[in-house]
Amino acid sequence: MTDLTTLLEVGGPVAALGGGAAYTRAKYPAVYWSAIGGPISTARLLSSYSSVMEACGLTVAPSRLRVLAVKAATRREVRPVPPRRGIIRPTSTGLRIRLRLAPGQEPADVAASAERLRHAWGVHAVYVTTIKPGVVELRLVGYDVLRRVRMPRKTDAGFLKVPVALREDATPFVRDYRTVPHQLTLGATLSGKSMYLRHLVAGLARQPVALVGIDCKRGVELAPFAARLSALATDPDEAAELLPVLVKEMEDRYDLIKARQGIAPDTPDEEITSDIWGLPESERPVPIVLFVDEVAELFLTATRKDEERRDEMVTQLIRLAQLGRAAGIYLEVCGQRFGAELGKGATMLRAQLTGRVCHRVNDEASAKMALGDIAPEAVFAACAIAPELPGLAVAGDTSGGWSRIRTPYLSLGDAAEICRESAHLVPDLSALKPFRPDVPVRLVETPAPAALPHPVTD
Repeated sequence: MTDLTTLLEVGGPVAALGGGAAYTRAKYPAVYWSAIGGPISTARLLSSYSSVMEACGLTVAPSRLRVLAVKAATRREVRPVPPRRGIIRPTSTGLRIRLRLAPGQEPADVAASAERLRHAWGVHAVYVTTIKPGVVELRLVGYDVLRRVRMPRKTDAGFLKVPVALREDATPFVRDYRTVPHQLTLGATLSGKSMYLRHLVAGLARQPVALVGIDCKRGVELAPFAARLSALATDPDEAAELLPVLVKEMEDRYDLIKARQGIAPDTPDEEITSDIWGLPESERPVPIVLFVDEVAELFLTATRKDEERRDEMVTQLIRLAQLGRAAGIYLEVCGQRFGAELGKGATMLRAQLTGRVCHRVNDEASAKMALGDIAPEAVFAACAIAPELPGLAVAGDTSGGWSRIRTPYLSLGDAAEICRESAHLVPDLSALKPFRPDVPVRLVETPAPAALPHPVTD
């Protein structure tokens, strides 16, 4: 009886401790990793590093000098040599460790064993990055960082750089317009595409750039940001008037580059290799970012007159995508559906959009249109996105690299408030003034005057 009582007294706190750890792991994975998961995984890595590397086939035969030295100093067995391990650096989401590869090894060998390393060391995922020839970095992620997104405190933000999401390896996904000038973003209803767009607009609103919007859903997506927009078209008719103005602005900027650099005026724009960033800052025109929401609405036609208008708009969009980068004009094309059946010019427009972000889509053809030409394996990852994970997407570019990302939550009211606070940054572009949206006046409720006390009378 005494032994049973002692067992119950000891087992109660142990059970409570285990239950608390399980609750913390489910609800607060970052806290669990810092307190429990990180030390356990570090101990596993240190104690089993050599044996795990040997089991994964990441060891090489020792050199003759090493064999002679071991036999001369000791009588123990000469074991294969694993990659030389660097210092383990803990992070808030996992561990980072650098490996110096043995002669004859390549980074692809380590990347092929990433799944084995994940199970051996008890982490959520392992990612391999090449630092320099012969040196790779293992980024061990302790838990699913995309389940509850928390952006890092330090991000690579800057001019025309907007951190909009978190990658699955716990690094920020930064939309850099200088590196990837144009992008195609697809997503079905409630997939998180609008949230991604909000982060882009809110991030660029604080920078000295001109924001132009084409929102054929009567402006319901971009109208809340009217205070920061230099121009807004809410239907195809207005878009047909706005796009030629942007093309004319692009041509004027090319004329400015020609005049500054002494290029002959009759030189075609396609042969000018420089851009506005080579101009002095006092003469440099302000960059323009064009947001096109529901791009399929620009392709749809009902009559022959609509077809002519569609062909003109698509041609102008393709010209902006081909030549706009050098003139400081960048495109952000968004839509629920994008395919070759939209009509003439759809595939050609897609070919000019370097960046690709695909949220959950309703058909595999849209995923193939977004990612099939750059990374066929990314199409399966995009088609596997569950509806209960809004904001999750697959991001890639024409270099062939891709990764899963997820956008953190940002309310429409907060994004609109950022645009209202940054309204003074709207640049003065005379060509876009006719398209400047009307900003509704905010009604401020005046507090009622305090009631004065009435004198007491008989």
